[in-house]
Amino acid sequence: MDSDTLRKKFLEFFANREHQHTIVPSSSLIPDDPSVLLTTAGMQQFKPYFMGKADPMRDFGSKNTVSVQKSFRTSDIDEVGDESHLTFFEMLGNFSFGYKPGEPVSSTGGYFKKEAIGYGYDFIVKELGLRIDYVSVFEGDKEVPADTESEKIWKSLGIADVRRMGREDNFWGPTGIEGPCGPTTEIYVKSSEGKSIEIWNIVFNEFYCNSDKTSRKLEIPGVDTGMGLERLAMVVENVPTIFDTDLFSPLMAMMPYDMDIRRKRVFADHARGIVFLVSDGVRPSNKEAGYVLRRLLRRIIVYGEEGIDIKKAFKKILSLYCGFYPELNANAVDEVLNGEYQTFSRTLKRGMKELGEGSALDAKSAFRLYESYGLPYEIIKEAGGRRADNLRREDFDKEFERHRAVSRKGKEKKFGGHGLILHTGELKAANEEEVKKVTRLHTATHVLQASLRKVLGGEVRQAGSDITAQRTRFDFTFPRKITKEELRKVEDMANSVVERGFDVIMKEMAYEDAIRNGALAFFKEKYPDRVSVYSVVDENGEVFSQELCGGPHVKNTEEIGHITIVKEESSAAGIRRIRATVTP
Repeated sequence: MDSDTLRKKFLEFFANREHQHTIVPSSSLIPDDPSVLLTTAGMQQFKPYFMGKADPMRDFGSKNTVSVQKSFRTSDIDEVGDESHLTFFEMLGNFSFGYKPGEPVSSTGGYFKKEAIGYGYDFIVKELGLRIDYVSVFEGDKEVPADTESEKIWKSLGIADVRRMGREDNFWGPTGIEGPCGPTTEIYVKSSEGKSIEIWNIVFNEFYCNSDKTSRKLEIPGVDTGMGLERLAMVVENVPTIFDTDLFSPLMAMMPYDMDIRRKRVFADHARGIVFLVSDGVRPSNKEAGYVLRRLLRRIIVYGEEGIDIKKAFKKILSLYCGFYPELNANAVDEVLNGEYQTFSRTLKRGMKELGEGSALDAKSAFRLYESYGLPYEIIKEAGGRRADNLRREDFDKEFERHRAVSRKGKEKKFGGHGLILHTGELKAANEEEVKKVTRLHTATHVLQASLRKVLGGEVRQAGSDITAQRTRFDFTFPRKITKEELRKVEDMANSVVERGFDVIMKEMAYEDAIRNGALAFFKEKYPDRVSVYSVVDENGEVFSQELCGGPHVKNTEEIGHITIVKEESSAAGIRRIRATVTP
């Protein structure tokens, strides 16, 4: 049974007439949740439903859903290369929201421990024909009692080996700094090598963990499960490692025969991660998700010097996955690789030459290699050999953050401490007239983004902006050059909004409510629990633009003045840039 069949079988099992789960497509690797950098679990897109802030019956027609979720965990980057660790992976999951204890279980009314464990048993044993080696349950501690209910359910199904384990193994969550969490039960099966491996984690969300680490009991518990496709494929295909499954073997076969196996695995993992990150809109940079992507790209570019055809590898990945993930973007992947290769290759040889010389490497010397030549930590650690024995990731990261802090202080000094700092840019001198100009341009930027999305489509998303008293510069995701006719339509639409005098309304609300109501958020921004939402509303009360923002804004669009698009150009691979001005 291949991996594609496994995906389909999992979805069909839960969506069938008996179980009636709604199939929900994978969400983007760029999460709506500001407390996490990337999507790390299948439950992430469902957090509002577990928290009671969104209605699953309205959105899915059921309190039960199933998905195959694209996931990415940066915490495992340094471990990639062994037999099991990955950055990008696919998570199979079934979820239930809003089960009320005491009420009868129904196909649309939610379920809890008995049903969730029963579904897990049936799928593993009856559908896939695998044998459960043992299961684990939460042993309890001073805060949460032992999960004796799950233990009894497993034994009633004929599983005699039920092991009690502590919080580290059998308590999950939350994703991010706060959210639903609870005790778990895990299913273990034997691999072809005779090792017991955990393949399915069933979480019972009975608690809510606050940002200060205190927790409270949820009134309505829920079920959140996660099963890694790669591990499941390994045991179903009866192969020794995840890299021997059909998810990786075609890619592994493309690499030089005598290449170190660890480097082969790193390349295969990073190449998959790059294709999915780029297709979801991440672009190389020195910050946040863009920094993660750049690290992956530069590492495989170095490996490419060993005889791997990187473009051919990307094509293979796209061919393996495009049937299930139609959003994969071959053109964007190609553009990003070309752009990063041109940027990095100019200094790569000099950097590698210097890396091969000198004394022991510490955090400062490693950061200088990164800053001067763009060499990522992983390459410095690998290629440094014995000289890098004492180099540690945490020390390098501290040095990185120290330089960023120095850079920020220097920028504040440059502007004399008088600047009005906006989330979209910096105003060099905050006199009253210039503040008025920035305010007009700030609202104009919102109007322009909404106009771009209406003319070009919903794939347009903010990728950065910078506003001065003279102009606005707005970066956004889009795969091609915009035509003159399209630019004219955008400009005309924006000025129509100005001329008609739409009201600009600000409301404060919970972040989750804002996102659920359709407000746009800049994915690189970290937002607090309560946010300001600015809406541009027409004379009939229809919303033209709605965004999370820190202000400042005009009260009515007629205060903006005439908007002129001065220039449209490429900012980076898959990113376009518009410069615009306003005149009274």
